[in-house]
Amino acid sequence: MLKVLKSVDERGNHETAKRQRATIGCVFRYAIATTRAENDQTYALKGTLTGPTVTHRAAITDPKGLGALLRAIDSFDGQPTTRAALRLMPILFPRPGELRMAEWSEFDLEKGEWTIPASRMKMRRPHRSPLPRQAIEILRELHAITGRGKLPFHSVRTVLRQISENTLNAALRRLGYAKDEVTAHGFRATEVVPIRRTFWRLR
Repeated sequence: MLKVLKSVDERGNHETAKRQRATIGCVFRYAIATTRAENDQTYALKGTLTGPTVTHRAAITDPKGLGALLRAIDSFDGQPTTRAALRLMPILFPRPGELRMAEWSEFDLEKGEWTIPASRMKMRRPHRSPLPRQAIEILRELHAITGRGKLPFHSVRTVLRQISENTLNAALRRLGYAKDEVTAHGFRATEVVPIRRTFWRLR
C-alpha cells in the first residue's frame, strides 16, 4: 500500500494520495465489520505521506460583519444572475464552480432539492442538497429571467456560457470588499451558526 500511495504522492498529488489512503481504510473497516480482517492497516501509514498545502480563502465569520455583507449583497444592482448567485452562496455553501455551472435540470423546486452530478463534485460522486425556502424563492425569481435556457447563471454575453468565478469576486469588490476580506469560495469557510442567526434576523 505504501509503495502505491508513495508513487502518487511523489508526483505531487498529495491530496489524491491522502484520499486514496482514506478509501483503502474504508475497505479495511468494512472487512473488520464482516470478520474478513482483524485490523485497519492504513493506520500504520499515517505520517508517511506529504500533507496537502491548504489554501485558506478570505471569509467573513464575524456575525456583525456577515450581516453587513448579506445586506450589501441584497442591495447589489448588477446582473440578476450574479446577484442570485451571490445570494445563494451563503445559503447553500457550494463551491463556486458547482453553483456557476449548474443547469436548470438539476433543480427540483417542488421537492426543494438540488442534485449535483458527479462530474462537478470534488470527490466525483453525485451530491443531493436540500433547498431551503429562501433558496427556492431566489431560484424562482431567477427562473423567470433565465428559465428558457439551460443555464440559470449564464454570462451577460451569451446564454451558452456560465458566469465566471471572477464575476462573483468582481461583484464583491464592487460592494466594497477587498480580496483579503472575502472571496466567492470563502463563503464555505463561514461558520454555519453565525450565518443562521444573522440570516434569520435579516429576514
